[in-house]
Amino acid sequence: LSKKVQAIYLWWHKPVIDQELLQSLPNLKVIANSGVGMDHLDLKLIASFGVKMANAPRAVSSSTADAAMALLLASARRLVEVHHIAVSPAVDYCEADILGVKVTGATLGIIGMGRIGYKIALRAKAFGMNILYHNRTRRKAQEEQAVGATYCEKIDTLLQQADFVVVVVSLTPETRHLIGKRELELMKPTATLVNISRGAVVDQEALAAALRAGVLGAAALDVTWPEPLPRDHPLLKLKNVLITPHLGIKTDKATYMITEEAVENILAALNGLPMPSEVLPS
Repeated sequence: LSKKVQAIYLWWHKPVIDQELLQSLPNLKVIANSGVGMDHLDLKLIASFGVKMANAPRAVSSSTADAAMALLLASARRLVEVHHIAVSPAVDYCEADILGVKVTGATLGIIGMGRIGYKIALRAKAFGMNILYHNRTRRKAQEEQAVGATYCEKIDTLLQQADFVVVVVSLTPETRHLIGKRELELMKPTATLVNISRGAVVDQEALAAALRAGVLGAAALDVTWPEPLPRDHPLLKLKNVLITPHLGIKTDKATYMITEEAVENILAALNGLPMPSEVLPS
């Protein structure tokens, strides 16, 4: 069937797209990815075979923004920790010193103000948060005003001021370990780091060390590297870490919309029309 295959729909990084597969599919025209991140693909290699690529940013942005706020709130109010206390058969009262962190009025720093980052800002505004953001390009003035966001040209300024930092960037050679030992030490010792981008954007060993030493208050991670983490990884042993297994886009409606967006891109490519979500190699 290799000569009949004109399109591939990637679901959760499967099938693996390598040179051997590309050489075996002479009539392949398009690859559509079920999500936004394309770091699992060699974009230049694929383009060299004349194959177009697309992702699904419209379908996943709202669900991922919801997941970011869920992680932020769950970490701030220590929901997983207190759930275990509440259901434990040995508990007959809840200790008064189990205190969370107030979200309303806190300062949120968003690193990466693209489609998802902006939707996080919209949600944070409803919680009465003060919003800072750092991005490669500054948003339009009216967009900033709509969410009450302040642009930080330097990431250091954001890290020093924020009570919560949400990382929403694509994984590239430039963003690998974007948050490392130096950046963690710039943050407030009471601050919380939320990562919904890719695990490798954060230096996880430096993060574990910072959390153990009290350099950082807490972390909430929907992504790790690798996924799942080795069962002896230090992050799994810390009470001030909340980890979910890459659930950002996993809602009933989002998975349906992802498939719709992929099909839309595939049909456009096969019919010689502009692809709504085409991704070009940088």
